[in-house]
Amino acid sequence: SGPVSTGKPVGNGLAGVSTFLSCFNLFRNLNPENELKRYFGARAVLGDQRPRQRQRQYVRSTWLTAPKNTWPRYSKTGIAMQLVDTRRGVQHFTFEHHREYQQVQFKFLDAVESMDPNNIVLLLQMNPYHVDSLLQLSDVCRMQEDQEMARDLIERALYSLECAFHPVFSLTSGTCRLDYRRPENRAFFLALFKHLMFLEKRGCPRTALEFCKLILSLDPENDPLCVLLLIDFLSLRAREYTFLTRIFQEWESHRNLSQLPNFAFSVPLAYFFLSQQEERSELEISQARERAARLIQLALIMFPSVLMPLLDRCSVQPDARVTSHPFFGLNAQISQPPALNQLTSLYVGRTHSLWKDPAVMAWLETHVHEVLRMVDARDPLVEDSEHKRKMRYQSAPRNIYRHVILSEMKEATAALPLEVTSQPVMGFDPLPPLDSIISYTRPERYFLHPWFPRCTLSLFFRSLLPNFNLHDGEEEAGAGQDLNQGVNRLMAAMRDMLANIQFQEPPRDDNPEGDGDWD
Repeated sequence: SGPVSTGKPVGNGLAGVSTFLSCFNLFRNLNPENELKRYFGARAVLGDQRPRQRQRQYVRSTWLTAPKNTWPRYSKTGIAMQLVDTRRGVQHFTFEHHREYQQVQFKFLDAVESMDPNNIVLLLQMNPYHVDSLLQLSDVCRMQEDQEMARDLIERALYSLECAFHPVFSLTSGTCRLDYRRPENRAFFLALFKHLMFLEKRGCPRTALEFCKLILSLDPENDPLCVLLLIDFLSLRAREYTFLTRIFQEWESHRNLSQLPNFAFSVPLAYFFLSQQEERSELEISQARERAARLIQLALIMFPSVLMPLLDRCSVQPDARVTSHPFFGLNAQISQPPALNQLTSLYVGRTHSLWKDPAVMAWLETHVHEVLRMVDARDPLVEDSEHKRKMRYQSAPRNIYRHVILSEMKEATAALPLEVTSQPVMGFDPLPPLDSIISYTRPERYFLHPWFPRCTLSLFFRSLLPNFNLHDGEEEAGAGQDLNQGVNRLMAAMRDMLANIQFQEPPRDDNPEGDGDWD
């Protein structure tokens, strides 16, 4: 029960999801250059790129990312897409790996298990568009703060996958689905997610929002990467307030979005921003102000544990009444279920910068005091919300854990349960579904060895440092020093290695974030 386990819709709630998503997800909004040109102008963004790009031959036209002159020439990789079936106007597709790609995939899994990233680099030299290798090496580059190369590798993975699209597969119709249970489909979800994270950091929240909608449209019923925990943040960053309020209104009845802390707080914030827009009519401003007030009070009553960490991240000191009142005190954090702790930590860590505006803080202060008045008056709503918190959020589904891992928000990652942190988490396939649909398997000689590490931390460093070993018992005390030395060796070696990567050309193929106080 509860929002973390009500990921699937009830009845025909998603009947209009395709039309809703396709109305906003337009091709032009998938290109970050269009957003950057609105901010800085075309000349600042494009520079002298156009003349060089005209000289390139055999470039396939794609929408997700533009191929670069620095990339190896693309040739068919052995990935294809098939139309599985069509049901109720929705088309279900799947990626397929041909025999030659399967062999490369087996070599990639060997490279991962070898604990030596050089093997992945060597594999990419021979197969420069192998998607899982691109995803895995991108993570390595990002960890050593080579953001440019990390982003470039993700874009290349997207290009490789888009070149394999089925002729009738549409990015914008909202009626095309991919099943995340199939391993061949997961790379597309993951590449899109990693790409939108780079776009948001690059200052393109509007484009990132469109990619977020795209991921959601691929499997809105199950939302395997749980992008509903992210779409509110991107909507606020992109100032798409009407979109956020609309999706809340249309999906609340069947997705219980108000039971997710991010929607509970972000939607009233969106209404507050709408009430500040002078171009709107007095009626619209009044309605937005009323909805913002009602919803922020409901959010504070339902999720009191959000307030103090949010104020702390915003460097705001609440007044004595708020500080001394037990409702928003330390017990609010300690007493909440673990799954709720993950959701609130994720929201505060991700969106605290949006709350720093002095006008927002003044508005929030007013309603915090109103909520305390309701608590002191023993409003039935307060007791009912406390009961709901205790009954719900006992455990989170796998897609939320997967989202937390991919988001790399340290506050939320620290709240992950032991059953997640104690198992291997691979960057190219984090927490695969327990009901995966396997179309092909590795030969017996490729199976994992009995010593294959189960500890996530050990697995992570083993995958990068061949000589790293996190021993049990007395030797564990010295592991920290070995770990630091190992990380330093890794960073030095990887910088040198990645700086000198030269990809082998495959055969030609002509088919081509205000501080303040509360008084």
